[in-house]
Amino acid sequence: MATAESWQTAEVPGPKKALIISKPEVVVAMVKRARRPVLIVGHKAVEVEMEGEKLIDYTIKIASSMRISVVATAHTIKGFLERGFEKAFCMPIVDITNRLQDIDWKGLDGKGQYDLVLIVGIPYYMDWLVLSSLKHFSKLKTISLERFYQPNATWSFPNISVEEWIKSLNKIVSGLEAK
Repeated sequence: MATAESWQTAEVPGPKKALIISKPEVVVAMVKRARRPVLIVGHKAVEVEMEGEKLIDYTIKIASSMRISVVATAHTIKGFLERGFEKAFCMPIVDITNRLQDIDWKGLDGKGQYDLVLIVGIPYYMDWLVLSSLKHFSKLKTISLERFYQPNATWSFPNISVEEWIKSLNKIVSGLEAK
């Protein structure tokens, strides 16, 4: 199995590291198999532009194609509302991280715990801490959709170019849209 190194060199994740997403179809299969997935979207999603589209546009396509709850952190909710996507919940990243670790929390809609967390648009150092916390204090599976390897996730892309990242996100979107 292929390995990857942390993008932030001084961080040491421990012996348990993320499996590499070598094919975007892995993400599609995991999301389709999940009982209750949640997508956490950070403020970088409204700032990062890729080939004329913002990262938030990809997250909306992902969320619209499946039954995924969306948590918008920081001021990201404004980007969702400007695009007519009103199904996102607004919550600070630290708050959603703590709630995801609470076994008694019934989720954003009150229908029960989540079993899969997808995360994108969070600064790398913060993503590291959120995923480390979820890795050590919950039983959730986590997928980092960032373009840099995130060893504290259950699954992560290796360090990839922007072009490869765009291709992968497009494959995820098209795979989820295909029923």
